[in-house]
Amino acid sequence: MNYLIKRFGDASMTAQNSTTSTRSWAIVVFGFLALALSFSARSSLGLVMPVWQEEFGWSASFISSVGAAGLIILAIIAPFSGRIADIKGPRFTLNLGLGLLGIGCGIVALMNSKFMFIIGFSFFCAAGFGIVAVHVVATAVTRSFKDGNSGLASGIALSGSSGGQFVIIPLIAALLAFISWRWSFGALSLASLALIPCVQNALSAPSAEASTNEQADEPRASMASDFIYLMKQPVFHALFWSFFICGITTTGVIETHLLPFASYCGLPPLPSATAYGLLSAVNLGGMILAGWLSDRVNRVLLLASIYILRGLTFIVLASLPGQSIETLYIFAILFGVVDYSTVPVTASLVKSYLGLRTMGLAMGMISAGHALGAAAGAFAGGYLFDLLGNYDLLWTASLWAAVGAGAIVLLIPLKPKHNPDEPHDAIPAE
Repeated sequence: MNYLIKRFGDASMTAQNSTTSTRSWAIVVFGFLALALSFSARSSLGLVMPVWQEEFGWSASFISSVGAAGLIILAIIAPFSGRIADIKGPRFTLNLGLGLLGIGCGIVALMNSKFMFIIGFSFFCAAGFGIVAVHVVATAVTRSFKDGNSGLASGIALSGSSGGQFVIIPLIAALLAFISWRWSFGALSLASLALIPCVQNALSAPSAEASTNEQADEPRASMASDFIYLMKQPVFHALFWSFFICGITTTGVIETHLLPFASYCGLPPLPSATAYGLLSAVNLGGMILAGWLSDRVNRVLLLASIYILRGLTFIVLASLPGQSIETLYIFAILFGVVDYSTVPVTASLVKSYLGLRTMGLAMGMISAGHALGAAAGAFAGGYLFDLLGNYDLLWTASLWAAVGAGAIVLLIPLKPKHNPDEPHDAIPAE
């Protein structure tokens, strides 16, 4: 009888673990898809910028400024969305963001004035970007996976921020080339809204929500207390400012200005968009590889190496004028490997050095820094182009900024000095 009871108990535990694993991987899958839509909508601004300049007579500075304003709104929202993810779980948080993103893209698709563009992109879309964001997905996945595969799972889920664009960006470019830019944003709107019931059904069980927060039943410190704790941690500042520079050198200058730069160099839109899609595809592999490596090698040295190698790729990009499309493809491959591969490594460092207790808020604040850097990079690119008539200074500055980010990361101790999930008053500032 005892044998049967033991066998039944083991079978029940196996079934429970299987169910939990299925729900955890569901978070990975739908986190990937949600990020693919969110980041494709953000990247589409650079794709349609030349079209709007011709159709509406808008300057690169104005369009870039609207994009930069949206990134500032994203930065303001990011810490709060991280906190919401901690408390409400991924289902509520992702659906809220997808709804706002769908509304914003719909407004942009129907716009006929600067005011509608600002409201649609800088407010509704930006709010969606701030919620359907890497820090929300990273927090959900990291809390859901308690074994040694959390880095790999995070890498797969977060690769939606780049790899999903391998399909979506070329589709947007095709709609832009053969129908209208309005259909491009209309398709993004419909896809975002259509994903809401999928997320709702896949993550419908209450236990699936609870599984993302292993401390859900424990008393939670106030947001102000967690904020003060993070401000006292030098590791947080190193990760914040390196991620600020990450925003400058990725979302700021590449997502916003790579395709306009290709157009400036005389390269046609569709092959250029294909090169961007190639960058996104390589990015997918780079993020998964970085996530896998973060479970196995020293993450401080890994993150610093990624930043330094990223800086070197700008040498290839600066040589593009006068070259063929193949040079752009080479840059896309090299940059793709070290583009968003910083994200799963940074998330893993936050978990180990700052703790699961504050991970949502910490990742939200670090992502806010990324957005502020992106806003600075997007604005600076448009301003410098209007001022100088070229992108030379932008690429040189980006090179040294990325190398500087690597130097900042090297200030982090190679191993955590304490258990970050102890009560805050028991943890000294490092």
